Amino acid sequence: MPKIAIVTDSNSGISQKEARERGVAVLPMPFFINEELFFEDISLTVPEFYKRLGEGADISTSQPAPDTVMTLWNQLLQEYDEIVHIPMSSGLSSSCESAMGLARDYDGRVQVVNNQRISVTQRQSVLDAIELARRGKNAAQIKRILEEDKFNSSIYIMLDTLYYLKKGGRITPAAAALGTLLRLKPVLQIQGEKLDAFAKARTTSQGKTIMMNAIHNDIVNRFGGITETNGVWLSIAHTQNDAAAQALKEELQAQYPTTEIHIDPLSLSVACHIGPGSLAIACCRQLKYDEV
Repeated sequence: MPKIAIVTDSNSGISQKEARERGVAVLPMPFFINEELFFEDISLTVPEFYKRLGEGADISTSQPAPDTVMTLWNQLLQEYDEIVHIPMSSGLSSSCESAMGLARDYDGRVQVVNNQRISVTQRQSVLDAIELARRGKNAAQIKRILEEDKFNSSIYIMLDTLYYLKKGGRITPAAAALGTLLRLKPVLQIQGEKLDAFAKARTTSQGKTIMMNAIHNDIVNRFGGITETNGVWLSIAHTQNDAAAQALKEELQAQYPTTEIHIDPLSLSVACHIGPGSLAIACCRQLKYDEV
């Protein structure tokens, strides 16, 4: 049975501490704050990030440097036979494409998974990879299984403010001003490669209802429902909004009492574009490990 190393990046929401506990490697995502370089969960903590964001700092994201990626791979390949590398969605960052290019020099020993996931859904891919490796799958098999499953996930995110979308040029100042005047709570969707507008809510309560209905529709119509032989993973994510996330978990748990619900902060790479106060519901269809 091959000895497989699992690598991901901090967009997965997996901290360095959890990574050590699970036996995986997490590449910290680089951030430039007022042109100074920081690394998520290494030299940039979550409280410090939101403090600088609230102060109006100029924050931009980058991708791990090629030398950093290859140094990690080379170290791991001294101990492991193969590597499964699970970066954030190729539709949201060029880090996946860059890693795929670097992997060409490793004669198949490094398999880069392009399965269009981020945050809690990317985290679930890492957990799936760990289990598949434990069951004896090699790196190429794990890559194939995860990529075949890539569209069996959804994230719906309700924003608290339009300010950061306007600041990043993703909506016009006029649209942001109108949305703020009407106190709209936009709901965005991440499904596959893109972050898209999904709906507009007038209140937080209405936004939560929209997200819960959308997830229910996906569970029933896309993921085959919840039965004795078919299950889903449910998660709640947020940006500096833990109390609201806990309350949403209680509402969601009442609807799905037999399903475990995980809570995680959204990755800072997402947070810098949408700001604090957001809430998200995510769902992945459970892999049937014995059948893949």
